[in-house]
Amino acid sequence: MNLGASRDGYGSALLKLSDDPKVVVIEADLGKSTKSQMFRKEFPDRTISLGISEQNMMLVSAGLATSGYKPFASTFAIFTERGFEQVRNGIARPNIPVHICGSHGGVHTGTDGSSAQSIEDLAVYRSLPNMLVLHPSDDISTEYLTIQLANMQSPSYTRTVRNKTPRIYDMDSVTNLEIGKGVTLREGSDVAIIACGVMVSTALQVADNLSNEGINAAVIDMHTIKPLDGELIKSLAETCGCFVTAEDHSIIGGLGGAVSEYLASNCPAPLERIGVKDHFGESGQGDELLEKYGMGPNHIAQAARNAIARK
Repeated sequence: MNLGASRDGYGSALLKLSDDPKVVVIEADLGKSTKSQMFRKEFPDRTISLGISEQNMMLVSAGLATSGYKPFASTFAIFTERGFEQVRNGIARPNIPVHICGSHGGVHTGTDGSSAQSIEDLAVYRSLPNMLVLHPSDDISTEYLTIQLANMQSPSYTRTVRNKTPRIYDMDSVTNLEIGKGVTLREGSDVAIIACGVMVSTALQVADNLSNEGINAAVIDMHTIKPLDGELIKSLAETCGCFVTAEDHSIIGGLGGAVSEYLASNCPAPLERIGVKDHFGESGQGDELLEKYGMGPNHIAQAARNAIARK
């Protein structure tokens, strides 16, 4: 099984973007962990390291963007929130194309514990007008989508993770990825499992297991949380008639929140949400925590059965 961590895809994307002299990288002390150090080692004159100063990082990035540069700013997901007011008023409100990457999101981060496990970052940034919000599933898709961001005229937030997970894409299939468009990884007609990030590989595993019960589950990689692919959701409502969302994030405001809002307004259908309930995490191994908090393969499978029963 091929494995990859999405943070590595972010680092390799920055290197591939280096041919554009306007691409610059801004760090807040954690370049080794976010993998922006890959760019810094090759292009120190185009990298600004600000230390533990996330608020400053956001506004320096905004200033660079308004001066014609394409800034990519990264730190841990939880620490991007330290600069939220600067992101809101200095980046999102004037619609300045600064591309923020928050690494180590979700409880799958594991041993770092609840203080470092951001379970709300997707909801926080999704709430801001003008912001694109991405959560890719592996290193290959992260690289491909990050490269696309360089030509976007709006600010963005991308969540990456530390731990390696099964690769979903290869260099051929990844060319189908487009910001704002979900990817159907598995066709199905009984239930649609919409997942993002580390939960995509688990969703595929669950779909294979459900097929042994005669349940035909579609699996969607919804790598873009905002703008959400409403056309795909509407199509799935017609073909499957019910949904499960799976995310390593609070069920409030993230992927599950976005899908439920779309369904309620456009095509009501049963939805079961798998994710972090209304609580913080704790220190432990990533997969153990997902299981403890009701986000393991068996939990997703049961959610699929429940959704089908509600049709």
